[in-house]
Amino acid sequence: MAFCNLRNPSFFFLLLALATSPVVLAGDPDITSDFLLPPNTNAVDGSFFTFTGMRSLLDSSPPTNFTVLKATMAEFPALGGQSVSYAVLTFPAGSVNPPHAHPRSAELLFLIDGYLEVGFVDTTNKLYTQTLQPGDLFVFPKGLVHYQYCNRQNPAIAISAFGSASAGTVSVPKAVFTTGIDDGILAKSFKTDGATVRKIKAGLA
Repeated sequence: MAFCNLRNPSFFFLLLALATSPVVLAGDPDITSDFLLPPNTNAVDGSFFTFTGMRSLLDSSPPTNFTVLKATMAEFPALGGQSVSYAVLTFPAGSVNPPHAHPRSAELLFLIDGYLEVGFVDTTNKLYTQTLQPGDLFVFPKGLVHYQYCNRQNPAIAISAFGSASAGTVSVPKAVFTTGIDDGILAKSFKTDGATVRKIKAGLA
């Protein structure tokens, strides 16, 4: 029987490297200062901590398509290192926010106006759904595929809070149908035909 040679320096350092490797976490890093400044910035004032991009919600007419107005680190640099971000979701009647997931954060949705059907699928393929009315909150657990659907004749508006400055969004339809996977493979996977797959792709183009 062959045994590992513990006197071999290469083997020892390999074991040491494996034992001390950091655990990789998908989330915001902790910071050691009060806040983070963008590169090449030395001083800021109160305007750095103010985001005015939501003002357009108060002055515009309701959109004709589902829209998301985000305040993440990309739009609001002061959020860097703060592990928080926001989005305002506006749903015309009959519109849907297609199945997607946020790999770095849960989503806490607060319905302000209208009605929404919401749901998510857990890792055992169980679907959890609920119809929300104004004033309701619903949490979509981190990394799980979920959706929102305005199934009434009136529009709806909701605010989503995230525990990450950059929660990320992975769109399931786009990830599946617009990444070059062969039509035949998709047809077999979804138990349909190539013509249906091509029709879905055309709708997402």
